[in-house]
Amino acid sequence: MFESLGFETLTAPQVAVYFALALGALYGVLAERTKFCFRRALIGEDRRAAMGVWLTALAVALLGTQGAVYMEWIAFADHRFMASDLPLIAILAGGALFGAGMVLTRGCASRLTVLAGTGNLRALTVLAVFAIVAHATLKGVLAPLRTALVGQTIALDSAALPGNPLIWTAALALATLAYALRSGNRPGTLILAAALGLLVPLGWVGTGFVLFDDFDPIAMESLSFTSPWSETLFWTVAATSIPAGFGAGLIGGVLLGALASALAARRFVWQSFSTPVETGRYLTGAALMGVGGVLAGGCTVGAGLSGVPTLSIAAILALAAITVGALATNAALSRTAQGGFNTVPAE
Repeated sequence: MFESLGFETLTAPQVAVYFALALGALYGVLAERTKFCFRRALIGEDRRAAMGVWLTALAVALLGTQGAVYMEWIAFADHRFMASDLPLIAILAGGALFGAGMVLTRGCASRLTVLAGTGNLRALTVLAVFAIVAHATLKGVLAPLRTALVGQTIALDSAALPGNPLIWTAALALATLAYALRSGNRPGTLILAAALGLLVPLGWVGTGFVLFDDFDPIAMESLSFTSPWSETLFWTVAATSIPAGFGAGLIGGVLLGALASALAARRFVWQSFSTPVETGRYLTGAALMGVGGVLAGGCTVGAGLSGVPTLSIAAILALAAITVGALATNAALSRTAQGGFNTVPAE
């Protein structure tokens, strides 16, 4: 479809950067306004309301994504989420590590990106370490570990949930919306959450259909944070050698969107670490998320909000492993007061 859009000086990969920038900016605004956070939905003091926000976004993402598949605008048959050889050990171990890390840092990669845009220097420091470790796991010194674990696979008859995808879509959407409507959130908050969820199919359709170009193809992508932060790090240190991609545009957009939202609402405030122990905990969590996000194939947004709507078994397992890792780590921390560990939100 890209050829019919009339771009004469820009290629599909170049337009994808601007598209990602806009997509990220919208996510940054909506996530900052709704305090969108999967960790908060699991263990926050207001977890029922937070889970309602998260599930509203997931329901809309699911309906929109599968609607686009039904319309034959996009297809996930060749996407990595649908690989028939399932790296089960890597997904489960990576998800558990990511879940543990997001509890230690009091926010997953997506939430920390939003917080960084609001002046939170803790979040910015964590993201720098997260990006370095993620890149090391993808292409650096930790790559042999990734290769060894990902190489341990089991064969699946189908990489997607068995049965009719429309039935799965309807059942999951109804269940998530039923919970959301009883979560105690104001209608306006749920509307903003729904708008955030709509960004997921917008990303899939934008990269997989609107910007599809046979002569200069791009990867079909949507909201995610592990690979984009790794890509952003690489582009930042080597911008004269490599062009920016969808990931760098997305991260830049989220930071700008969150900054604009925080400034408009007068919520921008500089924050930093308070003790060396706190610093150590956050950096440990950042490293765990960096390794875990790569092994699991995504974070709470990449594998969760964007991955689950594809009905991929791998994405669903990754989100489940993240949940187990987070709950187990929170339970362990709750049994000890050593080192200043606690579970109250930092926002």
